[in-house]
Amino acid sequence: MSTTLLALYRQPEGGAEGLATFLRRYETEHLPLIREVPGLRALRVGRVVQAFGQSDLVLVARLVFDDHAALDAALASEPMRAAGRTLREIAPGTVTTVVIEPDHVLSWGDGAAGGDDAA
Repeated sequence: MSTTLLALYRQPEGGAEGLATFLRRYETEHLPLIREVPGLRALRVGRVVQAFGQSDLVLVARLVFDDHAALDAALASEPMRAAGRTLREIAPGTVTTVVIEPDHVLSWGDGAAGGDDAA
């Protein structure tokens, strides 16, 4: 059972220029630190290109770990602490982070809409 750390980034201040600066610094300063986090099994980052309903989300990052213990160890690591400091500098107040684990209570029926990627 894997554990996912999902980071949802909102539009930073400064309009299009602010967003461009954030994306550049996110890629060149933040992501290199995240790639050093121990126990990280997968990293997926995507731009939000459409939202159904009102949203100011611009970027979503999905960090996958083997389990919650691996996530806890990653959160305590120096690379993750450094990444957090950098993120507070380049995107203050723009990120919501949640931890997601598979819910074994929910039943996906025949599997047509199930699995780890179900909405």
